[in-house]
Amino acid sequence: MNGPFIAVDWGTTNRRTYRIENGRATHIERDGRGVLAMHRDDFAREAAALRARWDDLPLLCVGMVGSRRGWREVPYVPTPASLANLALGTVWVEREAVAITPGVSHVAPERCDVMRGEEVQFFGAVAAGLAPAGCLLCQPGTHSKWARVEAARIRDFSTAMTGEIYSLLRRHSLLAEMLDGEAAVGSAFQDGVREGCKQTVLSSLFGARAAQLLNARPAGDGASFVSGLLIASDVQSQIRGVNDDVYVIGDAPLGLLYAAAIETLGGRPHLIDSAAAFVAGAGKIWEVLA
Repeated sequence: MNGPFIAVDWGTTNRRTYRIENGRATHIERDGRGVLAMHRDDFAREAAALRARWDDLPLLCVGMVGSRRGWREVPYVPTPASLANLALGTVWVEREAVAITPGVSHVAPERCDVMRGEEVQFFGAVAAGLAPAGCLLCQPGTHSKWARVEAARIRDFSTAMTGEIYSLLRRHSLLAEMLDGEAAVGSAFQDGVREGCKQTVLSSLFGARAAQLLNARPAGDGASFVSGLLIASDVQSQIRGVNDDVYVIGDAPLGLLYAAAIETLGGRPHLIDSAAAFVAGAGKIWEVLA
């Protein structure tokens, strides 16, 4: 199994496919054929079509494709989890042709959590030297993930529904009409970050609307202010002290928003390209499987 292979980051709504050779992505495609767009019988056909289009290379599938809603449910690897644990938990759908990686679970008396896909980027960032073997990692998104890594193992992690709450507010809330722009780093965003530190998010959200009704805040600032408010609530729950280093696996614009909030709250953000982290993680898993 040495040589090039295809790695698929098969998420809930999107799918990214990488042809990986000698540790590099030589071709990348992205489409909307995520798990929610598929019926269970579609996965085998989609995998066969990908392989046929890409020189019949073997396929490594990562993410929600291994969930209960996906192609085949693959049991989670419990924390503390290593990249080797992921490789050992990988299930072959077709021997030496198609494999699905597991996710990671965390069970504690006060909280349970799960992830599928983000762990490959976390491990990849460490394996590629983009982040140290002991650090705090963040992957912003619809469901933002925060992982604490020690000795290149995920010790624990947590998920925040920051992006989903923001999306729901934009589409279905009283604030929708003031959130029609795009959030951007600037004074309104920073004001939102500072407001988010007060830990009164629910009151602050209504206050954002009141401020616009009373002309206390410009009409075009709504998206940036509310984004800063929610992201600050997320970040503040994770940063434990001034000058904490946080390795953010994310692309513009969301990665930049998180980096700005982390810096405002006293942390030191380090931005990592998500594709580079995924390619490194998938490549290392494939090395173990080989």
